[in-house]
Amino acid sequence: MASDNDNDVKEHLIECYRQRLRQLIKVDQVLDHIHFIEPGQKEQIRQKARTDGDSAATDQLISAVIAKPHVDGWFTAFVDALINGGCEFAAEYMKVIPPEPEVEAEHDQRVKLIQLLSPSLMDMKTEDVRVECFSRGLLTLEDSEIIKAATTNQGNMGGARELLRYIVRGRRGWFSEFLEILRKTEHLHLYELTGGSPDSDKKGTEEKLPSMKDETEAPAGAERRDSLQTFDINFKEESQGEADLYEGAPSESSQQPKSLTPSQPVLGAAAGGSEKAEIVLRDYQMDVARPALEGKNIIVCLPTGSGKTRVAVYITKKHLDCRRAEGSSGKVVVLVNKVPLVEQHYSAEFLPFLKPAYKVERVSGDCQLKISFTEIVKKNDVIICTAQILENFLERSNKGEDEGVELSALTLIVIDECHHTQKGEVYNHIMMRYLMQKHKNKRLKKEQKEPMLLPQILGLTASPGVGGATKMVKVEDHILRICANLDASRIMTRDLGEFQREPRKNNLPVEDRKEDPFGDVIKNIMNSIQTHAELSPTSDFGSQNYEQWVVQKERIAATEENQKVRICSEHLRQYNEGLNLSHTIRMQDAFSFLNKYHEEEIQKKTTPDDEHVIEKTVTEIFLSNLFGEKKEELQQLASKPEYENDSLSQLRCQILREFSSRKEARGIIFTKTRRSAIALSQWIQEDPKCADVGVKAAYVIGGGDQSVVKPMTNTEQRDVLNKFRNGEVNVLIATTVAEEGLDIPACNFVIRYGLVTNEIAMIQAKGRGRAEDSSYTLVDVKNSGVAEKECVNEYRITLMNKAITKIGALNQAEYDKRISEIQIQAIVEDRLRTRKKEQKRMQQQKGEVKFSCRGCSKHICTGDDIQIIEGMHRVNVTPEFSELFIPKENSPNEQSEDKYYIACKKCGQRWGSMMLYRGIDCPSIHVKNFVVSFNGEKKSKCTKWSELPIKFPNFDYNEHANRIVESYDDES
Repeated sequence: MASDNDNDVKEHLIECYRQRLRQLIKVDQVLDHIHFIEPGQKEQIRQKARTDGDSAATDQLISAVIAKPHVDGWFTAFVDALINGGCEFAAEYMKVIPPEPEVEAEHDQRVKLIQLLSPSLMDMKTEDVRVECFSRGLLTLEDSEIIKAATTNQGNMGGARELLRYIVRGRRGWFSEFLEILRKTEHLHLYELTGGSPDSDKKGTEEKLPSMKDETEAPAGAERRDSLQTFDINFKEESQGEADLYEGAPSESSQQPKSLTPSQPVLGAAAGGSEKAEIVLRDYQMDVARPALEGKNIIVCLPTGSGKTRVAVYITKKHLDCRRAEGSSGKVVVLVNKVPLVEQHYSAEFLPFLKPAYKVERVSGDCQLKISFTEIVKKNDVIICTAQILENFLERSNKGEDEGVELSALTLIVIDECHHTQKGEVYNHIMMRYLMQKHKNKRLKKEQKEPMLLPQILGLTASPGVGGATKMVKVEDHILRICANLDASRIMTRDLGEFQREPRKNNLPVEDRKEDPFGDVIKNIMNSIQTHAELSPTSDFGSQNYEQWVVQKERIAATEENQKVRICSEHLRQYNEGLNLSHTIRMQDAFSFLNKYHEEEIQKKTTPDDEHVIEKTVTEIFLSNLFGEKKEELQQLASKPEYENDSLSQLRCQILREFSSRKEARGIIFTKTRRSAIALSQWIQEDPKCADVGVKAAYVIGGGDQSVVKPMTNTEQRDVLNKFRNGEVNVLIATTVAEEGLDIPACNFVIRYGLVTNEIAMIQAKGRGRAEDSSYTLVDVKNSGVAEKECVNEYRITLMNKAITKIGALNQAEYDKRISEIQIQAIVEDRLRTRKKEQKRMQQQKGEVKFSCRGCSKHICTGDDIQIIEGMHRVNVTPEFSELFIPKENSPNEQSEDKYYIACKKCGQRWGSMMLYRGIDCPSIHVKNFVVSFNGEKKSKCTKWSELPIKFPNFDYNEHANRIVESYDDES
């Protein structure tokens, strides 16, 4: 009987290679040869294989194999089952010496090559190839029968899919023999496409096929060179949604769309090459793209990692192709909301597949090209830029400036992360211009005038969110409003089917410290400060409510000039932050934070030459002494690991678990603050256990300067992400900057460490775990409330999905009606908002509102010179104004209460009337007689005072009467 230790070693061996076994095991065939698993459990595993595929079912199979208690010879029986089930390559991993890394790499690359070329391989004569593969031992009898049945029932292509799926799971050396079979069965074009030499003897002369390394370094023939170049491009884009032969048979989407002829390239050009690189959309991708290919505005709503950007590239290419075929040019702008996304979309997506057929350029805020954006738009077919740049140049065009860009110059706008098209967001500013012009176009058509051309709109998002709504009707309203803002005819979403990769979810609750002497010292200090300042909080130390309370106290104290409470409140806020840090990261990090703060406070009161003494208040001395007395004790406690928080322990265990159970682990840890991201990165780098399992950590944080922590530049962010891509870094500690949009390579684990925001961020973070068998782990942190927030977000996601389904079920007439109502409301609200905003600006800058004579354009006065009588008569009683006009008597025929009117002394243009108010002559002016400008911009529509949004001050009768009396005194 094997010892428990031997069994443990064998269990560990299987666990170590779980990922590889998931790729290689054919579950049904292996189950036929395993007799120590109960029939009922076998059927459950088979059912899993039927519904979720072999990879998912392999997990259940392995769990059943390693389950205790073990029967005698269980491990040998498992290895024999792998061999007898046609999984010889999988069996090699269970031997004492597993396959060399070079062999593994070669196998993986060749699977990828077959995967990439599967659309072309669908054309093989499946029956001939099946017979040859079976005769050479590349397929088992059961494999052969399954492929034969698929060919009979589904046709040649259906059988080819099954053949490709089974052949890559067999034994070592399958690739070279498969190539030989293609040549023998007279598939010479497929033989050369997959790497065979075109110069080989067609009669079957034996040749030694080169290794993948040889093929890459010295390809034989143009076809092999092209195929490997294409393979290299797509291999790098694995996370973007290419077919996976390990997951299941290629779907019908692996074929070219039926609307295209075989000779028509599906998409674009390979970067740097003149030959076309083919890209094929999967079924679900083609389904969501179809309305856009017909020229309709849509939102594509697919999970992170499902290839939304690839769909956008495809639509862009087809759009430009159609425009070119019609004899007109297309102009596509791709909008993003983060600077790093500009380069990402340019180099990884649009450029490789559109060049050299089309000119592609990118412009962002840190790029010099933004100065000449107008010229960039004119000279290129596709422009990738941050949304603010386009908005700036649309505004210039609106003001009539030459270097602006007009919406009519664009034919397609792609909006990435389009759920941000809401009030206050730059995306919405752009789309509001679109909606207003669309509304204006309706009027122009009624007047039989030429409407302005508008671009097609394509929105991309992983989740529109619920907008804070808790009821279904409100969620529907939120999503419909986003659709309306984007003028989308539909929100397109699809079930990903076999391509859906839902990460395994783990919730790791944490235990509160049994003893927390470090935290107790901080709380005692805070109690002393509160007593000194006579403050009584209503919430617990360390909570967010406490922070909000103390911030409010500091603001009130500053307003009331209560320096004692103000200074104490600021210190309480810092200690509260230190307490939070001790719950999130190491106590020594919390101590360093507090110590640095107090050193900076001391520095404020110190001068370089000691000549000038900055006096300290009694409160400042008290606070300084308070920390000084406890500093040594805090430093000693911070160095004792037995008092460390359980959140860190759980995080360490999860990291070690991920790296111990995978052949190659790569993951992201999301945390709340920049400070915690930096501290966690340092902690992982210094941890010897993490070093032992090969953890290489780095952090990536935001670029904004709103934090006391030094921000990361775009270049620094790119450097870290590049290291993560090439493997120099395998654990990324990130703030929310990495949740959305950024192209981070496929990870097999994601950990949210004390951070939960909204349902959109949750979907985005989960989507970072794109690799097969990925995990999503939530680690609780004291006072974070993440477990509750996560439950709320899951409920919101359920609501959101139901709402999207309900919206999708609306008939088009009802949908269009609701969208139109929302758009009209949005236009009205925007105009009112713009008017109020302009009114506020004019009110604050009345001196910049200038009045010029309509007859001779002479400057007359400003808004500061005008007052109002009885809420209706605008008068200008300044001495300067009286020098510019002459009073003229009204003719007897004029219907006027006033005897005189006033006119321009220079040109005679009538300005208004001379009214008598309580014995004083007051020149009353009428705005229709003037040209009004604000900040140099003329107001074209200003014929009534109500159209000028300014509230003028009331006429000060006493002040003006006193001025007249004083002038009488001077004359006498």
